[in-house]
Amino acid sequence: QVQLVESGGGLVQAGGSLRLSCVISGLISRRFVMGWFRQAADKEREFLATISRTGSNTDYADSVKGRFTISRDNAKNTTYLQMDSLKSEDTALYYCAASASASTAAVLTKPYQYDDWGQGTQVTVSS
Repeated sequence: QVQLVESGGGLVQAGGSLRLSCVISGLISRRFVMGWFRQAADKEREFLATISRTGSNTDYADSVKGRFTISRDNAKNTTYLQMDSLKSEDTALYYCAASASASTAAVLTKPYQYDDWGQGTQVTVSS
């Protein structure tokens, strides 16, 4: 059974940075496409970033492009989301997600494409 655990959330001032981590256990992480999503109060879950199995391909939502960077270290079974120039509207519960994929190049942007989810880590940006 796949288990995802996020960490790194917290309270930060606008303009600041945070780095989220997602550790995957249970199976070998390099077999999974990974993604980051967020959900603010009274809003739908929003795609942020995705990275292919080998890390060769990435994709970002327009709302975070140029500010957020997704990366992975398969040796550590960990995926990261570096968040810079944070804004108050980035306040949300942040989730990582995993999807087993035969393709080493695939990236996935829709929540329904992912099979496993973490419990989330809260990010609060004060203005």
